[in-house]
Amino acid sequence: MDRVTAERVEESTRGPHWLGFLADASDLLAGTLDPDMVPAIIAQIVVPRLSSWCAVYTSDGDSGPLRLVYLWHADEARIDGLREQLDGMDVSAADDRITSLIHLPDTQVLAVPLTARGRGLGLMCLGRPDRFPDEVIQFADDIGRRAALAMDNARLYAQQAAANRALQRSLLPPNEPEVPGLDYGVIYEPAGEVNEVGGDFYDLFKAGDDSWRFAIGDVCGTGPEAAAVTGLARHTLRLLAREGYGIAAVLGRLNQAILEEGERARFLTLLHGDITPVASGLEVRLVSAGHPEALRLRPNGKVEAVTTPQSLLGVFHEVFFEADTVHLDHGDVLLAVTDGVTERRNGGRLLDDNGGLARMLAECAGLSARAVAERIRRGVAEFATEPSADDLAIVVLRAR
Repeated sequence: MDRVTAERVEESTRGPHWLGFLADASDLLAGTLDPDMVPAIIAQIVVPRLSSWCAVYTSDGDSGPLRLVYLWHADEARIDGLREQLDGMDVSAADDRITSLIHLPDTQVLAVPLTARGRGLGLMCLGRPDRFPDEVIQFADDIGRRAALAMDNARLYAQQAAANRALQRSLLPPNEPEVPGLDYGVIYEPAGEVNEVGGDFYDLFKAGDDSWRFAIGDVCGTGPEAAAVTGLARHTLRLLAREGYGIAAVLGRLNQAILEEGERARFLTLLHGDITPVASGLEVRLVSAGHPEALRLRPNGKVEAVTTPQSLLGVFHEVFFEADTVHLDHGDVLLAVTDGVTERRNGGRLLDDNGGLARMLAECAGLSARAVAERIRRGVAEFATEPSADDLAIVVLRAR
């Protein structure tokens, strides 16, 4: 029998309305990647079309016991009573390979294994007072296969998302130190799906008895490859700082370390600086390696760029960096951002076109560091209606 003939036979035996039902069920199941929602969708699909009620059982592992995770009845008032009745039903006796029947008083129960990619994920039990027609059993099998695949996809997605959230947390500072004379605010927002690790990062840490260091960077791309470079950068900055290297020397060595990664390397823009408290405020030395320029805000609202653009990291072997020295008087603010801020797009316009970020910062005179960071974040969000497609990091340093 050729494929066209087979499809015609299937349609004649099941009917176009049943095929439409299966198509709608597939769309519903494919529409969620939340593992807690899939059992509820399964039950809502089959009740009352195939059965009077549906109970979905799942296990925590391949050999774990089945537990009831969702129950639905066409008559909601009967759900509690049905739950008590099911407590006495031994679902472990059901065949875990093929659809089988379980008998309850005055009820026939169809037990459909939920199996995907060779793994048993649970059981879908359908109940009705009369006998299940062969056609309904066939459709229950079809729904079970689709439901199991959706459940497995949702579980895999959730596991990957959890792993990437843990990885993302590991790439951020473990703590934020107290720095004499410094008020600071930081914001970090990864963009994209939850299963993507962002490429932006920041850090603030103690480097010596009377000095602290900070960094804000942007690795090209997202995902595990970008995360590897992020981890390399953050640990290299901290390690070399403890060994007494100046910020320019640190960037030179980090550039070499990235290049030594070979084909796995990703280029990196980085603003790295050290902070030394002085009587009149803060002494800050900065190196901007291909990064958006840092801005200083005076209490009178004047804004100026304070960094000299230099080569980004991970591209050229022969690179020499020089530090800029910036003094922050009491009340001065230093703003550093990634291009998720400066290149936020609204149609053909970027947020930083014609000094847009500087104008936004000028409106923050007199605010705390945290308030400045929040004001910039809100400005980025309000610049365009669509969600941002890029990660965002903001570091604000304010001399008390």
